[in-house]
Amino acid sequence: MPAKTMKTKLQDPAAAPGALPPPAARIFGVGNAGVGLLDAISGAEFSGASFVAVNTDGPSLAACSAAVKIHLETRLLRGLGTGGDPERGRALAEEQFATLQDACEGAGLVFIIAGLGGGAGSGICPVLARAAKEAGALVLAFVTLPFWCEGNRRQSQARHSLEQLKAAADGVICLPNQKAFKLIDENTGVLDTFHLTGGFLVEGLRGLWRLLTRPGLIQVHFDDVRALLCGRHAESAFACVEAAGPARSRETVEKLLKHPLLDDGRALAESDTVLVSLLGGKDLTMAEVNRVMEQIGRQCGRAQIVMGAAVDPGMKNRLSVTVMAATQAVAGNPAVAPESNPPAPVMGPETPVPSRRRRAPGLPADQPLVSGSRGPLAAPHAAGRGRRDKAKMLQAQLPLAIVSKGRFDKSEPTIHKGEDLDIPTFIRRGVLLN
Repeated sequence: MPAKTMKTKLQDPAAAPGALPPPAARIFGVGNAGVGLLDAISGAEFSGASFVAVNTDGPSLAACSAAVKIHLETRLLRGLGTGGDPERGRALAEEQFATLQDACEGAGLVFIIAGLGGGAGSGICPVLARAAKEAGALVLAFVTLPFWCEGNRRQSQARHSLEQLKAAADGVICLPNQKAFKLIDENTGVLDTFHLTGGFLVEGLRGLWRLLTRPGLIQVHFDDVRALLCGRHAESAFACVEAAGPARSRETVEKLLKHPLLDDGRALAESDTVLVSLLGGKDLTMAEVNRVMEQIGRQCGRAQIVMGAAVDPGMKNRLSVTVMAATQAVAGNPAVAPESNPPAPVMGPETPVPSRRRRAPGLPADQPLVSGSRGPLAAPHAAGRGRRDKAKMLQAQLPLAIVSKGRFDKSEPTIHKGEDLDIPTFIRRGVLLN
C-alpha cells in the first residue's frame, strides 16, 4: 500500500506564544519625502514604535501627523529651508546634534526614511545616523535616489550623501527611483510614480518589522538581526512579493528572481547577508516554506541567510515573502565621505611640460635614457643566450604642481561606485605609463 504524503503545517498562532514585545524603535522621516512617507505608515502595523518628523520646512512639519516634530531652523535661513543645499542641512543638523541624539535616546532600533538629492534629506540623514549610533541604537536607513530627469546636481548630491550615510548607519536600503520605470507604463502619472517608489520603502520597512515582531514557529529575534548588521555599513536591496493559490510558493520565487529591485536576482548572488520574512495563513505548510527557502538558498551561494515565518489568519490561501539582501562594504573601498579622496593634480599654464624621454630613477648618467614610447632598457647578453632580457620599468612621479581649482574648489566631486571620477583613471587604478 503506497505511503501517504503528509503535509506539516506551521504551528497555530493560538498555540504559539504571544507576539514578541517589539524592540524600542523610532521611525524618523527626514526631509519633505521622508515626512510625507510617515503619514503612509499605519501606526497599528508598527505597534510599539514611535514616529519622529525632522525637517527644515515648517509647513511640511505642520501637515505631518507624527507625534514628535523637530524643526531645524536658524535665523540665517529665515524660514526658506535649505534651498536644495545639503551643506546647509548638514550644518543645521550638526548645530542641533544634541537634540537629535536626545530623540534617539532609549531606542534599540532606529529607522530613517528619506529621499536623497535635496538639501534636507541629503544633509540631515548622515548626521542623524551618527547621533543614533552614539545613542546606542542599531540604525537602518531606507532611502530613494532621484530619477535621472531630476538633473545631475541632485544625482551628485544624492550619491555623496549615500556614501556618508553608509559610513554612519549599520545598513542602508537604497532604491534608485529610476528602477520604477520597469514597473510602470507610459500612462502612469507623476504622482502615482512617486507613490509607487515611496510604497516600496514602506513595504521594506513593514517586512522587516513583521520579521521581528510577528509570532511564529520560526522566529527571528532583534538580537539576531543586530548581531548580523551592527557595524557592517552595508548597502542593501529588497523586494516584497505575494502570490495566491496552490502554486503560490513557486510563483513567489519566480517573482523574486525577476524583481527589478533585486536586479533580476543578481543582488542575491552578490549579497553577504539575506533576511527572509514569510507570511501566510493557517494553511501554509512547512513544505512550502522549505521550497521557497531552498530556491532562495541556491541563489545566495556565499550569503548568511536568516529566515522567519509567521502565520496570519487573514492571509488564507496567500503567501507573502519579503527579502532583504545586504552587501558589506568592501575592504579597500570603504564607504567614506568623498571629501577624503585626494585632489587630482592639475596642470597650470606655468607648469613645464616634461620631455617624452626621461631617465629612470637610480639610472647612472652614462646609461641611455628611457624612451617614453619604446619601453624597457636592454640588459647585456646573457652567456649562451641569443636574446636580450627585459629590465622592469620603474615609473617616477612627474614634477607637476598642484594648483587651486579656482571657483570649482568647493564643488562636489563626481562620485561613481565610491570612486572620485575627477581623479584621472591611470592614477585611481595605478596604471603604469611607459
